[in-house]
Amino acid sequence: MRRVYETDYKLQLIRDIKDNDAVALKSIYAANYFKVEALVLKNNGTKEHAKDIYQEAFLAVWQNIKQDKFTPKNESSVHGYLYTIAKNKWMDFLRSKEYKKTMVSDQINNFNAPELDVDTDTNKLKEQQLTNVMQAFKTLGEPCKSLLRQFYFDKKSMKDIAQHLQLDAASTRNKKYRCMQQLRALALKTNTQ
Repeated sequence: MRRVYETDYKLQLIRDIKDNDAVALKSIYAANYFKVEALVLKNNGTKEHAKDIYQEAFLAVWQNIKQDKFTPKNESSVHGYLYTIAKNKWMDFLRSKEYKKTMVSDQINNFNAPELDVDTDTNKLKEQQLTNVMQAFKTLGEPCKSLLRQFYFDKKSMKDIAQHLQLDAASTRNKKYRCMQQLRALALKTNTQ
């Protein structure tokens, strides 16, 4: 009798995920986010990093279950799989050239030598960084420009932006993350030229 119940639960869980059942997806999402946030924060990340990494991991798990690339045995295996994917994505980010360049840039920004006029040098560096970002923003594709403009300049919520783009909130967050990655890469490229 117990085996039948476990099998029925497993099948129901898979069905709910494949059918995009909002209650099941929200339950899985809510049950795992803070574990991933804690992982990212303990490993040189920010809450924004945690949100972005978690969105990517959650989407990957959801797609893998829908495409039968992963068949969970129970809800715990979904939680473990989601955490593992998030952890791997965060480790990949920490190993990336982009992260290393950001860390070097942060170390340069935080470097204070007593013989330097820190205020003047800091202002010049910030002006240069702003110039690089603005230059990079001009070369960004229009969809990314529009999304970032709405979020950062128009101060629209992700929910409003998602409605405007006719996407769900998770896809919009993921798209914003990718646009920011492109902008950072372009800004770093501009800085090295």
